[in-house]
Amino acid sequence: MKLSEDYTALILALILVIIAWSGIVFWFPSLSWNHFSELKSIFNSSDWINLLLLFGVSFLLIWIAAHLKGQTISFTGIIGYLVIFLITLAAHTITAFGPAKELGLEIVIFSLLIGLFISNFLRVPERIKPLLQTELYIKIGLVLLGCGILFGDIMKAGSLGMLQSIIVVLVVWQFCFWLGKRVGLDEEYRTMLSSAVAICGVSAAIATAGVIKGDNKKLSYVISLVLITAIPMLLFMPYFAKVLELNDATAGAWMGGTIDTTGAVVAAGNMLGEEGLKYATVVKFSQNVLLGLAAFAISIYWTYTKKEGTEKPTAKMIWDRFPKFVLGFIAASLIFSFVLPIDLVSTLKSPLKNIQTFWFALAFTCIGLETRFADLFNKDSKKPAFVFLTAQVFNIFVTLLVAWLIFG
Repeated sequence: MKLSEDYTALILALILVIIAWSGIVFWFPSLSWNHFSELKSIFNSSDWINLLLLFGVSFLLIWIAAHLKGQTISFTGIIGYLVIFLITLAAHTITAFGPAKELGLEIVIFSLLIGLFISNFLRVPERIKPLLQTELYIKIGLVLLGCGILFGDIMKAGSLGMLQSIIVVLVVWQFCFWLGKRVGLDEEYRTMLSSAVAICGVSAAIATAGVIKGDNKKLSYVISLVLITAIPMLLFMPYFAKVLELNDATAGAWMGGTIDTTGAVVAAGNMLGEEGLKYATVVKFSQNVLLGLAAFAISIYWTYTKKEGTEKPTAKMIWDRFPKFVLGFIAASLIFSFVLPIDLVSTLKSPLKNIQTFWFALAFTCIGLETRFADLFNKDSKKPAFVFLTAQVFNIFVTLLVAWLIFG
């Protein structure tokens, strides 16, 4: 019996949770370096053992996934996966570079850039292509993401932070979606752009693309816009906060609500001091919490409205088209919030976060290897860039007003 990709992702995510529960450590080791001379000794012996285990377990899971879906991966496929794995490891190593850490740059941008370089200036070997299963890797990561978004943490985020997040997400999402329609973007592009700019950047774009089965090339471009825009924002927004003489709470809430990557929010918050960092993190986390609700709402809308011809959507049709990994995301959040002991949840939080990051990084390596600059940056990319940047400027001013009214 062949399983769909959604059900396969759910099974693999469950296996990964069980492995993490067993205490087996397998993810990229924690690294830090500031000079190229340090690269020779950046990995110790235990790191290499960990990497071998990570490579073996992840390839075994991909092999299992292929068989569950009725596909086959030959023995030579392990060589193709080794290339993808090494590219992702290189991205992780670059992320550990001191200046990259200070800017809050995440592994996904380097995975994407290295993949893009290879696909556009070198050649992607044929034996790699069967392993470029971007959507599977993304869905596994998203189900694991649900394990870290706990309902109890919503209360810790604070009612005021949640209030700001709800207002900003609703207003900015609608504005971006409306603007995209005015300039003639298709609904798929508008939905991904709106989620990215309004909710929580990279994670929201990934989740939305998974829900609506979005084009990977469009997703790649949206992610590029998010990551490129985050860099000048984290550098200049703390400066403008001081010029405007905002208090720490307002400044932190402003940055947490506008900067679209968690790493960049932390970097900008650190420039404000301990109090500013606290409020920036609270508001950013509040928006991350809304991701699950937003993904669920988008999936309901998408499965109900996207029908062929004039056929009226039935309950069965909606169920068949509904992305099951969204239910896995919600189920994981509920189980980790209300079923598992608090001590166990605390123990699993860090390893599952690391495993989730690994699968997202694999996905973006694949996106890069599948994408060519000619497709990514052409005349058709001007409208999405205009919509995203305009919506981000709108987001900056709206969030500043809301943060000032709530925290000022």
